[in-house]
Amino acid sequence: MQVSTASRLAHTGEYYFSRKLRELAALNAAGANIISLGIGSPDLPPHPSVVAALAATAAQPNAHGYQSYQGTPTLRQAMADFYQTHYGVALNPATEVLPLLGSKEGLMHIGMTFLEAGDAVLIPNPGYPTYRAVAEICGAEVREYYLTAATGWLPDLDALAQSDLSGVKMMLVNYPHMPTGTPASPEFLQKLVEFATTHRIMLVHDNPYGFILNETPPTSLLGIAGAREVALELNSLSKSHNLAGWRVGMLVGRADWLTEVLRFKSNMDSGMFLGIQQAAVAALALGDDWFVELNATYRARRELVRELLASLGCEAAPGQTGLFLWAAVPPQYADGYALSDAVLAEARVFLTPGGIFGSNGLGYIRASLCQPESVLREALGRVKNRSVSAA
Repeated sequence: MQVSTASRLAHTGEYYFSRKLRELAALNAAGANIISLGIGSPDLPPHPSVVAALAATAAQPNAHGYQSYQGTPTLRQAMADFYQTHYGVALNPATEVLPLLGSKEGLMHIGMTFLEAGDAVLIPNPGYPTYRAVAEICGAEVREYYLTAATGWLPDLDALAQSDLSGVKMMLVNYPHMPTGTPASPEFLQKLVEFATTHRIMLVHDNPYGFILNETPPTSLLGIAGAREVALELNSLSKSHNLAGWRVGMLVGRADWLTEVLRFKSNMDSGMFLGIQQAAVAALALGDDWFVELNATYRARRELVRELLASLGCEAAPGQTGLFLWAAVPPQYADGYALSDAVLAEARVFLTPGGIFGSNGLGYIRASLCQPESVLREALGRVKNRSVSAA
């Protein structure tokens, strides 16, 4: 019997890393021993106090039942305190904070809550591929706004204001930006809020990278004047606290919008395991020493990855934030796909082709910092000793 796939999936393929990791696993099973510098999955452990909080809660016999769809009051308060401490943003934990099973889940919840056929969504090119997938699955029209090195990987809001914005209901933004590592100044974020206010567009700010290799204090869009009326912000403990597999995120902002998101979310899951919630409380209470130590590790790794990219003729711009380095591909390669394929074949090292993030990423490659220094040195040696070939 043939069962047709829902039309909502007509334009949405399997997530790139889902396919690629399966391919790399097959190569490794055949003895290839690939070093992957692809996905940004932190290899470092959480703080010991976080693991201890999980274990202590899991040992309680009454900790294993269903939990609140909104998370515990303790977790919501810890998230609000985190925003106050690190961003200077005051949030009402009862109404302006919604814990999530990872911020990726939150993107879909927001889309399913607010988007439908006839709506248009502004998404960045290059940008996180899930943004496009969410819009397409929700039946909305995707309208790309272009980011380029010439504009510092920031949107040209003046040009965007002169374009056709009819039907645009939502704009997805992400600073510090993935994949380019570009931070955004408070002055730019203020212009962004003014743009959204003028054109009556909901801003959804995806903000998981602000604590990694950021030379300026992390910024929340909600700290910008006027943002609370037009914006929701997603955040995550995946990168900042090494909890990627634990799936802990949050959505913060307008209480009435969060109430509507909860209406959808409450039909999709049954809450987060109490042990993980208590562990997240411990993580959110960590002081600046945690981030200093974390960034010292990533800073040393970044120098090795920068050397690896340079040995390929790739130029990584300074000042990048986050778990990756984004670099221009040298002219002997057609694009990032060609370079990625060549390095995989010749050095058994996988780098992410920039084209998966959109057409403006075709001439770029992205390398993750999520490997120990010993592995990065091995990757560097392999790349330097590879057989040289032109695409």
